Amino acid sequence: MTTNSTNCYLLAIESSCDDTAAAILHNDKVLSNVVATQEIHEQYGGVVPELASRAHQQNIVPVVTAALRKANIDKKELSAIAFTSGPGLLGSLLVGTSFAKSLALGLNIPLIDVNHMQAHILAHFIDEDGYEKPSFPFLAMTISGGHTQIVRVDSYFQMSVIGETIDDAVGEAFDKSAKLLGLPYPGGPLIDKWAAKGNPKTFPFTRPKVEGLNFSFSGLKTQIMYFMQKQIQQNPNFIEENIADICASIQYTIVGILMDKIKKAVKQTGITQVAIGGGVSANKGIRHALKEAEKNMGWKTYLPKFEYTTDNAAMIGIVGYLKYREELVEKNNYVDTGVQAQSRLKI
Repeated sequence: MTTNSTNCYLLAIESSCDDTAAAILHNDKVLSNVVATQEIHEQYGGVVPELASRAHQQNIVPVVTAALRKANIDKKELSAIAFTSGPGLLGSLLVGTSFAKSLALGLNIPLIDVNHMQAHILAHFIDEDGYEKPSFPFLAMTISGGHTQIVRVDSYFQMSVIGETIDDAVGEAFDKSAKLLGLPYPGGPLIDKWAAKGNPKTFPFTRPKVEGLNFSFSGLKTQIMYFMQKQIQQNPNFIEENIADICASIQYTIVGILMDKIKKAVKQTGITQVAIGGGVSANKGIRHALKEAEKNMGWKTYLPKFEYTTDNAAMIGIVGYLKYREELVEKNNYVDTGVQAQSRLKI
């Protein structure tokens, strides 16, 4: 099968958690990026895996159809299909994997598996007006509801994790703190919103001491819980009267933990290019802190477009295209239809 990387129309599918997403890329340019969210999880305060996989089954055909229509592309024009093979919820991944396999087989085009965490990092290489692409090597901090990592990126597919959480992810710390405040799921964005109105130094929380470049957020969550319990005992209206300052203080502490580690990573590696990815990279507090570091410490920081921070198919598509392109000059990156979804998958 011959391929033409200069005229590649690629369908990308993302179904690792609770968002069903499809995108069409022409080389590294996004033509459409459609996401169907699952609101059913809000009433449970978190993602229910069984409900998520069922919703993916309902959403995947309409979402792919919408992506093709929006891009004005017929499925017969597709050059390849990329899909998320992991990490993520196994039931959710199976829906996207099975659909991608079937369509690729029917169209007789290459099927390309994509690591979800690599995609968060390589989303920076989408051709987007107003956004610069990092050069190698650079440091990437992937921050989401399921992951917190610092990754050294030496090439598109040469990456090494140099720091990661030893317990909870940063997104989980945000969401569970929000739950303690009575905020609906997902609570991280709501903490960010309230934090903009509060004083970040009103309620000081202790930052955990973790060796090296690793993170820990479980102790901070416990500290916040005990603090809230004590304050509510003294004043039942404490949260309502102090919501902005509480959120600002929590966010200030979490952002401080992240910045302490990335500063240490820059010092250890000598790499001053820093990119962020994942859902928490939409947080205004961390974006502001990184921009301040760029100004005060001589870094070059890369902040993704908001559309490419949370789970989306465009980021899967750019990895698929890069693999498709590399096939012409390096090695066979295509996978056969025997590829399996994997709930745990390292970079």
